Amino acid sequence: MANRFVSPKKLLQTSLRPLNSAAPSSITPVSPLNLDKKPTTPFSNSIINLDDTKSLFSSHSTTKLIRSAINLHAAAVEPAVDLGTWVMNSKLMETGLLRGVIRHTFFEHFCAGENPAEACRKVREIWDSGLRGMLNYALEHAGDNESCDRNLDGFLRTVEAAKSLPPSSVSCVVVKITAICPIGLLKRVSDLLRWEYKNESFQLPWTLDTLPIFSDSSPFYHTPRKPDPLTPEEEQNLYLGHQRLQNLCEKCLEANVPIVIDAEDTSVQPSIDYFTYSAAIRYNKDDNPIVYGTIQSYLKDSKERLHLASSAADKMGVPMGFKLVRGAYMSSERKLASSLGVESPIHNTIDQTHANFNDCAFFMLDKAANGSGSVVLATHNFESGKRCFTTFVLWGIGTKAAAKARELGIEKEKQKLQFAQLYGMADALSFGLRNAGFQVSKYMPFGPVELVMPYLLRRAEENKGLLSASTLDRQLLRKELKRRLKAAIV
Repeated sequence: MANRFVSPKKLLQTSLRPLNSAAPSSITPVSPLNLDKKPTTPFSNSIINLDDTKSLFSSHSTTKLIRSAINLHAAAVEPAVDLGTWVMNSKLMETGLLRGVIRHTFFEHFCAGENPAEACRKVREIWDSGLRGMLNYALEHAGDNESCDRNLDGFLRTVEAAKSLPPSSVSCVVVKITAICPIGLLKRVSDLLRWEYKNESFQLPWTLDTLPIFSDSSPFYHTPRKPDPLTPEEEQNLYLGHQRLQNLCEKCLEANVPIVIDAEDTSVQPSIDYFTYSAAIRYNKDDNPIVYGTIQSYLKDSKERLHLASSAADKMGVPMGFKLVRGAYMSSERKLASSLGVESPIHNTIDQTHANFNDCAFFMLDKAANGSGSVVLATHNFESGKRCFTTFVLWGIGTKAAAKARELGIEKEKQKLQFAQLYGMADALSFGLRNAGFQVSKYMPFGPVELVMPYLLRRAEENKGLLSASTLDRQLLRKELKRRLKAAIV
């Protein structure tokens, strides 16, 4: 394949300080993880206990529980989600009244605020409850360099704001490459990278050293014909995109905060991986990755790509960190593939996606145990179509991974393993993992309502499957509210 690999002597000689992962001593529900004692069974309910709702929701006020229950129940009603999606896509959002309604309902539930100061207050709140924050200035799809420069300034201010928070309360800063490099250019670069992979005689003169981006099973239908080479102006704009990411990495290095680069749809994912891996080669040192990539396990080629990139990184002595997610572009990916008359790049069933997530998770856990990688397991699917959801999804993805971590003896203080869920979702799973002694983060998007609309719309789209299926989360909220009401009456 045509991707070039860097030799170890080219690696930037920059050492990283170990990340401080101490938890606040005031949080009593968090028990230390006994790494020497293995669970009696890989599905032991003692690892994640969801029966004790009093312990799970001890840090939530009754008012917060009621608001969460209302939002989650409303989001589970498909007509309401469809109506909300239509409203957010319409010009009605330009009216102050509707914008205020969205701001104080859907936005407040799923987002951490409109600016870094508000987001940092939310981080402090969840830190007091034993959770950490993944700060995400949730902008994407910039159209020109001017927009990219403005977005970069927002990301840099996010990192600066994180420095004012308690040590380790922020587990990482999240960025989308489409926010700091024009999306049209990223599509062009992805086309050229795909064509280079399929045609070894086709060489791209501007490429930096990277890790494998494709596997033979990757989707290539986005590029049916040979793309035109980048113009001098496009090459300059690509250089500017790399410079923006480099500036952000330097800022994160200074603040001792990792950077997680989010995955997006397959039309631009090759260029996103290219940016991610070239930055990782430069900045990931001393068994302490500061640049993390993202693998979407609903893609059929994801496991193979993860293995190829990890193997190449090992040979080069580059420690890699990955965030594993299920995926967030199912509808658009399937629609595009269907319109072109080709097979969807996404697994045909939810069971296949869950199985692939588990395979990728265990692969990374094995690497973490051997000191050659770090992983963030981002999962919050309680059932997703499974009849016995608590056994297969929660235990199969949450508890099974937790049991595997204990079995392998992964040291949590080295942050080889973290769990993560979206802000406003799967709090029971977050607190259950916290109570089991694991590092748990909440993915916390923030920004002006009108600018983070793409993120909100994807959450709305997911509501029709993910939230409407997350029966357990709503059941646990109801159970705790009933318990508190009974206690108040008695």
